[in-house]
Amino acid sequence: MNTEVFETYESEVRSYCRHFPTVFTKAKGAQMFDENGEAYIDFFCGAGAVNYGHNNDYIKPKLVEYLMSDGIIHALDMYTVPKREFIDCLEQRVLKPRNLDYKVMFPGPTGTNAIEAALKLARKAKGRSQVFALMGCFHGMTLGALALTTDKGARKGAGVKLNDVTHIPAPYMYPDLDTIKYMENLITDDHSGAELPAALVIETVQAEGGIWPFQTEWLQAVRKFCTDNDILLIVDDIQVGCARTGTYFSFERAGIVPDIVVLSKSIGGYGLPLAIVLAKPEIDCFTPGEHNGTFRGNQMAFVAAKAGLEYMLDNKVEEQSHNKGEIIKGFIEKEILPLDNRLKMRGIGMVWGIEFEDVDYTLSEKVTEKAFEHNLIIECAGRKNSVVKIMPPLIIEEELLLDGLNRLKEAIEECLAEHK
Repeated sequence: MNTEVFETYESEVRSYCRHFPTVFTKAKGAQMFDENGEAYIDFFCGAGAVNYGHNNDYIKPKLVEYLMSDGIIHALDMYTVPKREFIDCLEQRVLKPRNLDYKVMFPGPTGTNAIEAALKLARKAKGRSQVFALMGCFHGMTLGALALTTDKGARKGAGVKLNDVTHIPAPYMYPDLDTIKYMENLITDDHSGAELPAALVIETVQAEGGIWPFQTEWLQAVRKFCTDNDILLIVDDIQVGCARTGTYFSFERAGIVPDIVVLSKSIGGYGLPLAIVLAKPEIDCFTPGEHNGTFRGNQMAFVAAKAGLEYMLDNKVEEQSHNKGEIIKGFIEKEILPLDNRLKMRGIGMVWGIEFEDVDYTLSEKVTEKAFEHNLIIECAGRKNSVVKIMPPLIIEEELLLDGLNRLKEAIEECLAEHK
């Protein structure tokens, strides 16, 4: 396996390749293949970017057809047929059936840029600079998004002060703390030192934070808190949206409507770069070009994104995500947790975590390394990277899903045996 060119010339910042030290050549569905012809089951899913599987057979022909037609590829934010068709599909088939009234903004095609746009929009709409975010969150690696993010290692890389964000304890951190009342006290106590924020930014499931789904009652209380105090609620659905939790938007289970929703990753349909910001019409206050970017008109991604929405709806992927999530949950409960009574599990839909903190937090990374030896691609998350994160493509066949789960069980068994 020749990796010399990467190790010689690629920046030291490279990360995932260090965990999965092989050279990949092909991918299909929920499997990836390397130069040696080895097949790997994918429980990583491009960090959530390929929910509909690698080289999806419904989406791929539409991309090929568009390429062969000499369709426009780069157009900034000019009007194009692919953009019109994507917006129309999103509005008519996803938003309106859910009674959601949002304008669609296209920032640069990354999740972190979408967060930056959402922050700027919220601050302009409310005329305030301060923002609330939760401890344990991850929202991106550019400066505004990084100011929200609490991971110490990520923040250290900024090299500058990260300002204008007040971090609130996540509801799972201190069981006796009423986080809603805590935020209310911050904005009403004239000695709290905190300012009224323009927005509260949350993930309804903290994924990189260690797979923490927030209770529907808490999400409903957060919505009421924001409404009562003239604060915009921003939901970051970059990783846990696009049907990952069993509904297209992760907040649907709580019956709430955020003021701003941010999507990227699998909104691109095929792993293609695309990000969108959904904002209520009354806060759509940017002037023309006030937030722009050369690649905010990714035409191939528009084609793939429209096809991805069609595929998701026509193949009932939300239902698949829910049902296969129950398979994952049942397997962990019956096959993995009994391996050591100190193991814990958390999750929803098709994003689950196995917590190793009470055993030995270093075991989680050893498990992912051992899993790779069993041709399973899986990553860690959470504080100290103590959580093994299960996040396969939503369309994975049940037989392959169970195969991958059994490989994970074997990896955990071997690591626990070595740990003793």
